[in-house]
Amino acid sequence: MSRNKKKPFYENVIITDIGAEGNAVARVGEKVLFTKLAVPGDVVDLQVTKKRKRFEEAFVREFKEYSSDRIDAFCTHFGICGGCKWQMLPYGKQLYYKQKQVEDQLKRIGKVQLSEIQPIIGSEKNTFYRNKLEFTFSNKRWLTFEEIKEGSEITRNDALGFHVPGMFDKVINIEKCWLQPEPSNQIRNYIYKYAIEHDFPFFDIKEQRGFLRTMIIRTTSIGELMVILSFYHEDVERRTGLMKAVLENFPQITSFMYVINAKGNDSITDQEIELFGGRDYIREEMEGLRFKIGPKSFYQTNSEQAYNLYRVVRDFANLDGSEIVYDLYTGTGTIANFVAGKAKKVIGIEYVPEAIEDAMVNSEINHIKNTRFYAGDIKDLLTSEFMNEHGMPDVLITDPPRAGMQASVVQAIVAMKPKRIIYVSCNPATQARDLALMDEFYQIEKIQPVDMFPHTHHVENVVLLNLKA
Repeated sequence: MSRNKKKPFYENVIITDIGAEGNAVARVGEKVLFTKLAVPGDVVDLQVTKKRKRFEEAFVREFKEYSSDRIDAFCTHFGICGGCKWQMLPYGKQLYYKQKQVEDQLKRIGKVQLSEIQPIIGSEKNTFYRNKLEFTFSNKRWLTFEEIKEGSEITRNDALGFHVPGMFDKVINIEKCWLQPEPSNQIRNYIYKYAIEHDFPFFDIKEQRGFLRTMIIRTTSIGELMVILSFYHEDVERRTGLMKAVLENFPQITSFMYVINAKGNDSITDQEIELFGGRDYIREEMEGLRFKIGPKSFYQTNSEQAYNLYRVVRDFANLDGSEIVYDLYTGTGTIANFVAGKAKKVIGIEYVPEAIEDAMVNSEINHIKNTRFYAGDIKDLLTSEFMNEHGMPDVLITDPPRAGMQASVVQAIVAMKPKRIIYVSCNPATQARDLALMDEFYQIEKIQPVDMFPHTHHVENVVLLNLKA
């Protein structure tokens, strides 16, 4: 007997709020519903897709009334592409809901005593602010509604762009992306046209066949440019023909690299990346400091807003030159080198060896002598022997990935008893969880949200904790 039940359909529902992960929130009686691409004040018909114990997920079947807060999206790919989902919200409202998200998650998940949350620092640039984008080649192009409606024969099904949310094998062919400054769009469109004209096979992720796989474009505020092409297999004639043509048309490329990736997934962090033209890194500058960025290096993807973020970290650290500072998840040592001028010594720890190599180079090229960098699992490195050798930290800075810190790392931090902890997070939910684990020993003194990613729900948050007496 079939257990399928018809899922509810609700009419004339008012969107009342924006919640976790940027989803719009509505209520029908006691039921809480989450949907997408709606803003508070919209009146909609909702078709439920998933029923959970405490809530339901739905999509908007029809807009009955539009909110007075709603504005027109500027990108033609809005609503299909997985990025920039908040284009229909004025930027001031985006900042309001990001600040609210920080407060809600710290209170609901952390359940800790909060200090006053400082007003969020907005991004001066709302478009063309990213310095890194990754595009995917696919032979499974997402068809537009117009193409499907017309029913005409599809002669070319190849795409170079972004994955459709929830569909790993479908890619939207991007014509113009508003996230990265030129020549990003020009390079992507040129390569797409060249590949079509020369009949290059685009990758089929299900069948694991094809030639062109992914492309990464990185830019810097001083005009340097890195392009990394990923191929599923080697074809010297095709590869060199394409790459030579790209260099001829875009001589401003500082670093042109490639990788042969025959794995089942697109990640290239464990692959050998080869240099084709230029040098194997690009440079960024911040407050007179220069930073080397390699093909696998992490660097905050909004360069200008990263400067504001790091200034908050340095201000919270309140260094007078006598402190030993530990910088966990240091990446390429950007924060470590940024604060080193006001510290006695900075110890940076990171699990990616290539990033640590870049961090050491970044100290060297900036003539910074008081930094030391170590690669390895942070929970394994933070031993009594390590601290006996380098000294106990007076100030500890931690900037973990979205998953937050392992409980063992939190325990190690608490055991070290630094006077101040500056916790930088791109995920206030996991930050709140970790803050709760430290609540017995540390009190929150300052909270500063920073918007690194306009038109998305993502928000960075910096928290200063002081050791309790």
